[in-house]
Amino acid sequence: MSEAKLGILGGMGPQATQDFYQRILDRTDAACDQEHLPTVILSDTRMPDRTAAILGGDAEGCYRRLLQDAKTLEQVGCTAIAIPCNTSHFFADRLQGELSVPIIHMVRETVKVLSSDPGVHKVGILATDGTVRTGVYQRECEAQGLAAFSPPPEVQKVVMSIIYDEIKKGEKGSREKFAVMDRCLRAAGCDAAILGCTELSVFRTYHPLPEFYVDAMDILAERCITYCGYKLRMV
Repeated sequence: MSEAKLGILGGMGPQATQDFYQRILDRTDAACDQEHLPTVILSDTRMPDRTAAILGGDAEGCYRRLLQDAKTLEQVGCTAIAIPCNTSHFFADRLQGELSVPIIHMVRETVKVLSSDPGVHKVGILATDGTVRTGVYQRECEAQGLAAFSPPPEVQKVVMSIIYDEIKKGEKGSREKFAVMDRCLRAAGCDAAILGCTELSVFRTYHPLPEFYVDAMDILAERCITYCGYKLRMV
């Protein structure tokens, strides 16, 4: 059995962290406790809001806290780190430069899955203002030969409303609001779309979505399992 230990740098938000760990459990091919991946979860609910920090000019404070948490996971013996928060990946490469263990890059791995599909050329990005404005997904798409589409401001407001006004408050999210986003993406000619915020991943647990939508949280969970030497459960 692998000696790997996964560190989850979570709390952004806490429900998304819980959902992420559940997906790791569900997707691991394990028949008993001992066949599951050893995991340390650090749920830092005091972490400043990433979008507010990045857009409000306090990105450095957020980075320092992320680095402190990542170092804590490294010090307790984690051999890989996952950050189930898309917006935080604005800092991922910089964080990696300060660590001796790898960060499994949620954004990069998700785009890699889409770029391997010959039928996908244009990808819609559903994410926070922070993720969209910093171009985290846009840069990865460009690097891997895909065109990225971000909703116009009036639709982006709907995306933010589902994330902050509903899911982060413990609600299930409005199907009607999501339909507005869906129509926008399809009208723009997107071949697929990324659920690029873990609160939207939580939305999907309540509301089944078609294969058009690729869930970054699912991709991260699967990559964590296989990177650490464990097998995926067939679904």
